[in-house]
Amino acid sequence: MTESPLPPSKIGILLVNLGTPDGTDYWPMRRYLKEFLSDPRVIETPRWKWWPILNLIILTTRPAKSGRAYASIWNRIGEGSPLRAVTESQAKKLSTWVANGGLGTARPTVEWAMRYGNPSIAEKLDALTAAGCDRVLVFPLYPQYAAATTATVCDAAFAALEKMRVQPALRTVPAYPTEPAYIDALAQSYRNFAATLRFIPDALLLSFHGLPQSYVDKGDPYAQQCAATFQALSAALTHDVKAAHMSFQSRFGPEEWLKPYTADRVQELARSGCKNLVTMAPGFSADCVETLEELDIENRHYFRAAGGTNYATVPCLNDSVEGMNVIYDLVTRELKGWL
Repeated sequence: MTESPLPPSKIGILLVNLGTPDGTDYWPMRRYLKEFLSDPRVIETPRWKWWPILNLIILTTRPAKSGRAYASIWNRIGEGSPLRAVTESQAKKLSTWVANGGLGTARPTVEWAMRYGNPSIAEKLDALTAAGCDRVLVFPLYPQYAAATTATVCDAAFAALEKMRVQPALRTVPAYPTEPAYIDALAQSYRNFAATLRFIPDALLLSFHGLPQSYVDKGDPYAQQCAATFQALSAALTHDVKAAHMSFQSRFGPEEWLKPYTADRVQELARSGCKNLVTMAPGFSADCVETLEELDIENRHYFRAAGGTNYATVPCLNDSVEGMNVIYDLVTRELKGWL
């Protein structure tokens, strides 16, 4: 009896971003926030203490407030959530690049997922294995590492393997805070945007997503990697900006987070005489509620109320030529040895 030959080995690529609700109404927002805020990587407060706060207070009041913020940017980029639309487009462009020979003769299958919400990491890993992929490159779309972002993507990916009879081999793309392709893309993105402005910026403020200070005190390298990105990008833009500053946004709860806070920083800059400010969020690979609503709308208000005049926000790299070049570069590097 002749045994059937083994099927050809196939590679999958899974792009993963943070997540998004399915809609802006109360129940979609509540489901999303519950999944997100129940992750012990995100909220490290002891479960016995956090559970009643989350279920009796936050999930009662926060969905409506967050829903209004999402509604203000819904359909801004494509249909529905901007983060979902951009991530899907990034995956499609990566798939086209692969099909057109970006990786030589290799033709990996490309999928995308959300850590929280839909489509899930487990669902997409199942789809890749069903397509015959026995090796999968998981790409958390976070330039700077944090346990609450990069690590929790890896947690979810490996937890999904626990339920599989036949597991694919996994690789994960590490953080890339000073990767030349990433810094070059950010610098060019700023230059392209600045060329469209009708004012000359007095300063550039690089705003990163915040993190509780206690997480950093426990050893999380996030703040250090944000500082490294800031230094590398500032150096790349030496001849393009008058002054560069760094801050952290999206503080949640009463605990002290990384400082300076973006809301405070934009007001301080305005009061110190900065009339024309450009902000940029290099830690976000896709525009989302934090960049389109919080950074561009809320902080614009704070800046002008404090005496500033002109305010503009550079779009995230998204699926731009510059942004996709970063993804192509990292995928090519991380697939070496498999191709």
